[in-house]
Amino acid sequence: MSPLTQGESVSEYVSRSLEIIDKSGLEYRLNPMGTVIEGPWEEVLGVVKACWERMKEDCDRVSTVIKIDYRKGKTGRLTSKVASVEKTLGRKLKT
Repeated sequence: MSPLTQGESVSEYVSRSLEIIDKSGLEYRLNPMGTVIEGPWEEVLGVVKACWERMKEDCDRVSTVIKIDYRKGKTGRLTSKVASVEKTLGRKLKT
């Protein structure tokens, strides 16, 4: 989620979303190009909506990209997916 009308540097706006995400208690990982959130459907979408509501308060145009990866009966995928790749390679990766 990123404002399109606030110039090239948008960390001020992205930081607001990370504050909401962090306080939610859901598992997440911040990376240079986005944020991954893991948790129950309703909770995750509630956090996304809260971030969007905050962003639109003073941003006239907001771009939002959401990718959903569901796997029945699986949790803890933020770490297990990376661990699986590292196991296949036989070494730790930069994360």
